[in-house]
Amino acid sequence: MSILLKNVIRPEIFELSAYHVPPAKGMIKLDAMENPYPLSLTLREEIAQLAENATINRYPDPTASVLKNILRKTLSVPDDMSILLGNGSDEIIQMIALAAAKPGAVLLGLDPGFAMFRIIATFSGMSYVGVPLNEDFSLNLEATLTAINRYQPSIIFLAYPNNPTGNLFDMQSIHQIIQEAPGIVIIDEAYHAFAGVSFMDQLAQFPNLLLMRTLSKLGLAGLRLGLLIGRSEWLEQFEKLRLPYNIGVMTQLIAEKVLQHYDDLLKQTTVIKTERSKLLSELSDLSGITTFPSEANFILFRTKRASEVYTELKQKGVLIKNLDGTNPLLKDCLRVTVGTPHENAQFYYALSQILENKNF
Repeated sequence: MSILLKNVIRPEIFELSAYHVPPAKGMIKLDAMENPYPLSLTLREEIAQLAENATINRYPDPTASVLKNILRKTLSVPDDMSILLGNGSDEIIQMIALAAAKPGAVLLGLDPGFAMFRIIATFSGMSYVGVPLNEDFSLNLEATLTAINRYQPSIIFLAYPNNPTGNLFDMQSIHQIIQEAPGIVIIDEAYHAFAGVSFMDQLAQFPNLLLMRTLSKLGLAGLRLGLLIGRSEWLEQFEKLRLPYNIGVMTQLIAEKVLQHYDDLLKQTTVIKTERSKLLSELSDLSGITTFPSEANFILFRTKRASEVYTELKQKGVLIKNLDGTNPLLKDCLRVTVGTPHENAQFYYALSQILENKNF
């Protein structure tokens, strides 16, 4: 490593690993919690017409006012709450962390949890504290409250349902965390559509509560659109860190159009939930597999020599997520996204063959 490089780059950046996205060309792609279903042909034709007439020679509406109004109506955002849009939820997490990164400031999360909470805290200059979950991936309330009292975090992120475990934490425990928190608590509801429960109607109850949503899991992952919902006194400050024109012309136009057909997305969600139940049942019946309950669009499971199983699945053309080694609680754990019936069947068949050959 050159002296020049060491003189320029912060030491904590050297210790980070870039977020890895494995190549998926030619694979059955079940690693990224995407909706496997395309938009309807009619809707795609309407989007094509939008693209033909889009004024991409001009900058987009900097406030995305039309899109925000549609999101407010579609997602039942309370009238007294504001909306901030980001290029995916990641950008919103970054805005919040940058705004709160005072010297010595702490961002607290639960481990295992969404990897970007830790990564963004680090490169924003905050200290990250991860509170381990219980062995069954439930929230350890006592340990969390102890950590809050000790570290006095400016920011607490809680995913509901949690990623990568798929479970919902006890709501009363979350209420207690919000009440004990010295700073803000952001509930990440990226998988809300698959769980059917939300903190949306509780935003007015807690002055330090904010809510994150994304359209990525609903079938619009390619648009990279996330939103933060909360009191204007908070969002006005985070807005100062939003880069100009962060939501492009095509993202605004397509999201506006698709949200007019929101029921179509919810129908796909219903199909995915049905497939989730079926796949969970099938996996639970396999010898050598331990599954965990999921309220998201993925299933976490444990098997012996998980990394070997992951590699052999790739060799058979099936890409899932290898979590073995990422956290002590995730030893021998793999995560599979719920795909189409055909994709799920291909995954199940490949996994069954591998387990049979290993005599698990």
